[in-house]
Amino acid sequence: MKVEFLGAGGCQRCGIPLEATDAEICAACLAQPSPVDRMRAAVAYGEIARSLALRLKYGRKTALASTMAGYMAIHWGDHAADSVMMPVPLHRRRLWGRGFNQAALIARALGELKGVPVECHTLIRQRPTPPLKAMSLSQRRRAVAGAFAIGRGRQVAGRTIILVDDVLTTGSTASACARVLKRAGAERVELISWARVVRPTHLMR
Repeated sequence: MKVEFLGAGGCQRCGIPLEATDAEICAACLAQPSPVDRMRAAVAYGEIARSLALRLKYGRKTALASTMAGYMAIHWGDHAADSVMMPVPLHRRRLWGRGFNQAALIARALGELKGVPVECHTLIRQRPTPPLKAMSLSQRRRAVAGAFAIGRGRQVAGRTIILVDDVLTTGSTASACARVLKRAGAERVELISWARVVRPTHLMR
């Protein structure tokens, strides 16, 4: 087993690897562009990437957040001076049960590396959502619809927001977050994650 690092190539929008083609945008992004303007991940989702994510999330190996952030920083693009990072939020009940949001740990480590502020309470998850692992794409979209909101008194108008998460699967959660942010006036929304699913067989694992 080995870690498959994702390079700078691939779809210029979603980052999915493009093989045997000169195209810059994948067919899925051409057919139905995501509200997320740019997605990037450090590695392809596989056994090792999955193991590290689970050790951080459930094994409380919080030092792994800094390791992941180091690899994610390679994919950091050029951003406006007022850009801000926001972790994909957990609902408060899940946060209380786990004790931390793994995406927030990664975001803080990445923020220190890149000198970018991190806001953990601007984007909130206003209602809990069921586990998405066994759901189809359409089921995932329905499950996260209306789950996110902007915190009271928070402002995102005109800003560039970089969402941070541990694993990107179908992008349904990131898209739901981006829709809320853009409705509130965000200029641009991007996503950077530790791992992303590039093979459909990994969706159900």
